Amino acid sequence: MSEGGGAYPAFHSHVFLDESHRESERRTWAVIWLCGAMMVAEIIGGLLFGSIALVADGLHMSTHAGALLLAALAYTYARRHSGDSRFTFGTGKLGDLAGFTSAIILAMIALLIGYESATRFFTPVPIHFAEAIPIACLGLAVNVASAWLLGGGDHHGHSHGHQHGLAHAEHAHDESRRIAATDGAVLLEIFEDGAPPRFRLRAETGPALHAAAAAIETIRPDGARQIFSFADRGGYLESIEEIPEPHAFDANLVLDGQSSRLTFEEHEHVHGAAARDNNMRAAVIHVMADAAVSVLVIGGLTLALVFGWLWMDPLAGIIGACVIASWAFGLVRDTSAILLDMNPDRRMADNLRQTIESEGDQIADLHLWRLGPGHLGAILCIVTPKRRDADYYRAKLARFRSLSHLTIEVRLAA
Repeated sequence: MSEGGGAYPAFHSHVFLDESHRESERRTWAVIWLCGAMMVAEIIGGLLFGSIALVADGLHMSTHAGALLLAALAYTYARRHSGDSRFTFGTGKLGDLAGFTSAIILAMIALLIGYESATRFFTPVPIHFAEAIPIACLGLAVNVASAWLLGGGDHHGHSHGHQHGLAHAEHAHDESRRIAATDGAVLLEIFEDGAPPRFRLRAETGPALHAAAAAIETIRPDGARQIFSFADRGGYLESIEEIPEPHAFDANLVLDGQSSRLTFEEHEHVHGAAARDNNMRAAVIHVMADAAVSVLVIGGLTLALVFGWLWMDPLAGIIGACVIASWAFGLVRDTSAILLDMNPDRRMADNLRQTIESEGDQIADLHLWRLGPGHLGAILCIVTPKRRDADYYRAKLARFRSLSHLTIEVRLAA
C-alpha cells in the first residue's frame, strides 16, 4: 500500500477539527455562564420569595446547563488532545460522540415530558398562573439569548492575489473574485446556494453596474467557449445563462469596455451532513427544544387562564415532547452514521470514482468516511493498465479539498 511521495508528506497533520472550533467552544462556554447565572438567580429568588415554581425552573435550568456543558467539554477536550498520537484519526469525532449523547438525553427528556403531560390529563393539578406564565416568559428570553450567542461567529475567507491584464483579481473564496478597476471594486462570484449555478456581479465600491455593459466569455480546457449575458436583479447583476459543470475554465469579463481575465478551478467540498458540526447542532437543538416548550407552555397557560381549558397545558406538553423526540431522532440518526463510519457523502464518492476512472483505470475498492466537520478520509485501491504511482492519482484528486487523509493502493492490471 502506498502512502507517500512528494505530493503527500510522510508526516502530516491529524488535526481534523472545524475551522471555527475555537469560536464554537467560546460561544458554548458563554451560554453555559448565562444559564448558570440564571439558574442561581432563580433558585435564590425562589427561596427568598417562597416561590417553589421559581426554584423548580432554576433546577430545570441546571439540566439545560449540564447538557451544554457536555458540548463545551467535548470542544475543549478535542482541541487539547488534537495532537495526541493515541487518536489514530484525530479527535474530530468527539463532537459527534457528544452530539449522540445529547440526543439520547433529549430523547429521555421527551419521554419524561410526555409521561408527565399524559398523567395530567387524568389527574389535573392546580396551576398558579401568576407565577407560571412569567417564569415561562423568562425561560423563553434566556433561550432566545442562548440561541443568539450560539448562532454568532465570523465567516473567514481566503485571499490570494493574481494579476490579470487590466484588472487585479483576488480570491474571496473558491468561486469568487474581487476585481479592482479604475472606478471601484467589483466582486464576481459563482452563486449556487440552493439554485442553479450562475455568475453574480456586484459593485463593492464605485458606481452602480449596468447589465448592458457586462458580459463574460468562458474558455474551457478543451477549447469550448460560452458567452454569458446579465440581467439586473436589484443590487447585483446575474447571468441569464446557467454555468455548466465543472466550474474549471478561464473567464474573460468585459465591464464598461474594460477586460479582465480570470481563472476558475474546480474544488470539491463536502456539504450538508458531512460538513455539519453536530456538537454545535446538539447544543442549538437543546436551546431550541427548551424555547419550543416555553412557547407551547405560554400558549397553553394563556388559553387555560382565559377560557378555563386546563387540558391545554398538558396538550402543549405532549406536543412539545413530540417535537423534541423528532429532533432527537434526527440527531441520533446522523451522529450514529458518523460514529459507524458510514459513507457521509455519496456525491463525493461518485465524483472520486469518475475522476479516477475517466482515463480507463478502475477503482477496485473505495472507503470514504468522516474524520471531523468538513474533513473526510478515503482509502482507494486502483487497478490500472499503465505504470502509475500513488502521486499521479493524488494530483488528480487534489481538487477534493475535504480529503484530509488519503491512502492509495495501486495495482497493475493483469
